Amino acid sequence: MRIIYRSISNTDLFKIIDESSQQTYYGCNQTWYATKWQRLAGCGPSAASNIIYYLSHNPAVSNSAQRIGKETYLMLMKEMWKYVTPTLKGVSTTKRFYKGVLSYADSKGQRIQYASCDLPKKKMQRPPFPEVLHFVETGITQDIPVAFLNLCNGEVENFDRWHWVTIISLEYTEDGNSAFVSVLDEGVIKKIDLALWYNTTTLGGGFVYFTPLPIDGSVT
Repeated sequence: MRIIYRSISNTDLFKIIDESSQQTYYGCNQTWYATKWQRLAGCGPSAASNIIYYLSHNPAVSNSAQRIGKETYLMLMKEMWKYVTPTLKGVSTTKRFYKGVLSYADSKGQRIQYASCDLPKKKMQRPPFPEVLHFVETGITQDIPVAFLNLCNGEVENFDRWHWVTIISLEYTEDGNSAFVSVLDEGVIKKIDLALWYNTTTLGGGFVYFTPLPIDGSVT
């Protein structure tokens, strides 16, 4: 069975160096936040920071391809918290996530649009798995990381529930029965069984990605 692989073009852009310890991270880590509540609930703004960082620094969509260190990344995370702000239930919907990211982008004069795919709690209301797979693939093939909300990890053991991560690559069998995503999660890359998650999650979740708009605001 042929395996199809998709990835963002510049995974190394997410290599973040801690200037003090020289430790390397992949994307940011919510434990960098200062307060206990931020460290506990900061996965949403952290995922948002990863995506905005990539959109701002990927040479395919930006004039700046320079990587930044932990302290500079943390400044972005702190600012993002003001827009993608967790409630007592965290950032528990894709709508709360994308509205916050759009507000942040607007404050910076950046024009972006969102696309989202939700998996409701009721299984009969969920899109079929091939549709979910296509959504993730569409984002990745546009060289855009995809935010992934997991409200229940089901039988996937290496995935925290009620959690946001950032998808940077996708691999699946041609028949679509097997699919895995590589995600940025707390400063490391993890491989998640997407098909197993879809088939066993009891609360669902969702996916969001953002694409830059032309300067004149038109959509092509």
